This record gives sequence, structure tokens and C-alpha cells, in this order.
Amino acid sequence: MKHLIVVAHPAEDSFTMGLTRTYATELEQLGHSQQTLDLYRMEFNPILSEAELIPASAAHPASADVARAQDEIRAADALTVIYPLWWMSMPAMMKGYIDRVFARGFAYESDRGVVHGLLSGKQAVLITVSGAPMSQLIKSGRWGAAQVLQDSHIIGSAGFDLLEHLHFDEVAPHLPEVTGEEHMARVRACARGHFGAASPDGVG
Repeated sequence: MKHLIVVAHPAEDSFTMGLTRTYATELEQLGHSQQTLDLYRMEFNPILSEAELIPASAAHPASADVARAQDEIRAADALTVIYPLWWMSMPAMMKGYIDRVFARGFAYESDRGVVHGLLSGKQAVLITVSGAPMSQLIKSGRWGAAQVLQDSHIIGSAGFDLLEHLHFDEVAPHLPEVTGEEHMARVRACARGHFGAASPDGVG
């Protein structure tokens, strides 16, 4: 099975990036292939241009970086998106990736306000991180809002089958080592639980 992992965090030694490396390694140990797009290190351009407001076509092709990113999604069986929640939303870098790559005509079509996803048949996993405790997020209604916007509206509207939104709460600098190890075990379990072992021919 082919996996595409897209992650956004400015610090390479962050907990978010550690989760990403652990998850990717677990997929490979299960026999899957994976490609990780580290948006900050690859200096992805998150700025949607005026020209990109027009759906791509033969006469108006997508820019090279967007076309490449879309081809990477087409080639993948499963997409995993990983990022910290800032103001209960994704970093601007990740939002720019979504804005530019999940374009009309590629990720969705819309007719009189009704959205039809074009990426059905593919699976997705969403992994997020916050400093606030989950109990507080739920009580305030912020978690429900995040799920509606990020799980249903973005991932769901594109047609993905969302397997799980795995969230790590109360993550702060100087996280106790034992807690960090428990979190890494959880992200490995996520990979194993949804994808198990690949088939003998290596395609999953």
C-alpha cells in the first residue's frame, strides 16, 4: 500500500515531527511504502495566486509544484496529514497546501453549493497536536468545531474515507519522557490498527 504523509511544523525537532517519523517508520516496518512531504523543509509555497482561482485545464495547466503535489496524492492509497492545532486550526503552511492542492477539478466539484468529492476510494488519517487538554476542548465546543471543519468539510468533502482523527493533547515543552514514549506507542498503534501488515508482494 502506498502512503503519502504531509506534515507541517517549523521546528524539525518538534514533537509533531517526531510523531511523523515514528508513524512513517511503523508503516515501513509493516511492509508499506511511504513518502513524507515536510512542507517547511521543502519550502512549499503556501500562497494561492490569482491565476490559481481558475480551475486547471489543458489551456490553463496547474503550476508545476501543485501538479506534482496532486500527482503524489493520485499515486497514494492513503493520505495522512499531521500538524499542530494553532487557534484550533492548521498552520498557515498546511492551509496553503490545502488551498492550492485540493483545488476544484482535482479534489472536488461543486454544483449550486453541493460539493462532490473527487478523491473517493482513498483512505485518510488526521493526526493533530494541542497544548490544551481534550476535556477543555470538548467542553468549550472547540473540538466539535475543529471536527466539522477539518474532518468533515476538508477531508470528507474531498471524498476521502477518514479512518481516524488521532489527537495528542497537553503537549508542551519538556514533555516527560514516559509521556512521550506513550504517545509514540499510540501513533505506532494507529498505523498498525488501520493498515496491519502489507501483502507479500509489498503493495498492501
